Amino acid sequence: LFNRYIDDVFMTWNKSENELKKIIENANTWHPNIKLEYKISKSLPFLDVLLTNINGTLSASVYHKPAAEPYVVPFISDHPRHVFENIVQTSRRRAVKYSSTFQLFNDERRYIKSTFLYNGYPSSFIDKTFRKFFSDYISSRSFLPFLHNEAQFIQMRIALSGQPSRQQSEVEMRIATLTTDNEHLIEESDKKSKKSPFKRIRNQTNFKINL
Repeated sequence: LFNRYIDDVFMTWNKSENELKKIIENANTWHPNIKLEYKISKSLPFLDVLLTNINGTLSASVYHKPAAEPYVVPFISDHPRHVFENIVQTSRRRAVKYSSTFQLFNDERRYIKSTFLYNGYPSSFIDKTFRKFFSDYISSRSFLPFLHNEAQFIQMRIALSGQPSRQQSEVEMRIATLTTDNEHLIEESDKKSKKSPFKRIRNQTNFKINL
């Protein structure tokens, strides 16, 4: 397994740790100004995901830096109401997508709620936003704003993972726009090419008549 984002790399290695260190140390001799820093462990963060090797199976959860304070936009700040809802839903969406098990998701759910309570968000507002987020996956009779079982969690995780990101949507929109513009240019070109032979024939006819 190998993943890279700009200058951050995550990989798994099935051979000995010493062999991997030799490869990295050799790579550090290639250029005097480029040095690779590395950490080898059974549990490592990659960007904002914490990956853990549990008996050969990778487990994923949301990564929080140890020195990071539980701070988000305070509820008393002068923002429209939908901004606070989006902040809560973004945290919840990340928890669903990054948590590999239902238990890890519930741990992150509790962390999210305590963080927002710490920043002045009313408990009723948090629960309402949670319930709105889970409306397609929990029973309409349920008053509790969370998923009930592993099956519901997996269903929601698959659904969210299949949704394109905002950047992907913007790229697709640009491609669609360019395609439409190109089709329009092709149509205009075809129209001109169809008109031009008639003009040439007409000019040739006039020339012959004048003779």
